[in-house]
Formats: sequence, structure tokens, C-alpha cells
Amino acid sequence: MMLRAFMDNDLPAVHAIQSSCPHAAQWHKEDYLRLAGDPCGMILVAELATAKPPHLVGFAAFHRVIEEVELRNLAVDPAHQRQGVARSLLREGIRELQEFRARRIFLEVRASNHPALALYASLGFRLYSTRKGYYQGPLEDALLMALDIHPSSEIPSQ
Repeated sequence: MMLRAFMDNDLPAVHAIQSSCPHAAQWHKEDYLRLAGDPCGMILVAELATAKPPHLVGFAAFHRVIEEVELRNLAVDPAHQRQGVARSLLREGIRELQEFRARRIFLEVRASNHPALALYASLGFRLYSTRKGYYQGPLEDALLMALDIHPSSEIPSQ
């Protein structure tokens, strides 16, 4: 698996992955292009290089404001979930954000998304606050999680 920056021609694959993942934020294609074109935006993709032709299996979208970052979207193709793709994307994102002197990363997750909560906790994210009734269809709380980082922070490998 190779991790790299999003390119405009990745858009159909990124959108297809998003559409296959009900827990992912359901963005319009233009939202990805806008974030990718923003100097404070970063979208990483995971490409399965062993496939012929290579194809994308996941992505992570971040937005940075000075020293704070928001993980805006993360999704992995269902056929490739539970294989370390999301962990690899997050670890690479954290590493790259450290180079920008980011100090804290925030994310929101549905309270019922136990696999995502376990992943985030294993990387050091902690509960920051709860947004009651934030999600619709079904109505559910959002857990706001945060990870404090600095240039010398070690990123958990587990």
C-alpha cells in the first residue's frame, strides 16, 4: 500500500469509497476539490499498488487553521477495512501535520462507531466533549476527540 497526496483524478474513487461507507461524511465532489486546493487543506489517499491497475482503498481529509487541525473525513473501502489502512492514513497525516507545527487535531465521531473510537483511542485521541443530538438519521451524539501533538511527539504504532 502506498500513501500519497490526493490528485484531482482521484476524485471518482474517493467519492465512490465515501459512498460505500455510511459512517463517513457524505460530501459533494466539489468539497474535495475545494479542500485539496486550499493551502491549509490536506487529503491523503491509500493506493493499493499491487493491484493492476493500482486503485484507491481509502482516504483522510484534514484542514489546518494555524496550530489546530480538524480531521474532516476518513473512509476505507469496505473490502479493505480492518487491514490497517485507516491507521496508516492517520499516522501519515499526523506525521505531515507535525511538520506544519500543528499542536492539536480534532475529530468528530458517532458515539456508536465503536471500531473508529477504538482506532482513535489507540492513536492517543481523547474525549474532548460531547455534542448531544448532533447527528441525524438516526439521531445520535457526536463525540469530539482531540490529540495533542508537537514536532517531537511519537505516533503510536499499534
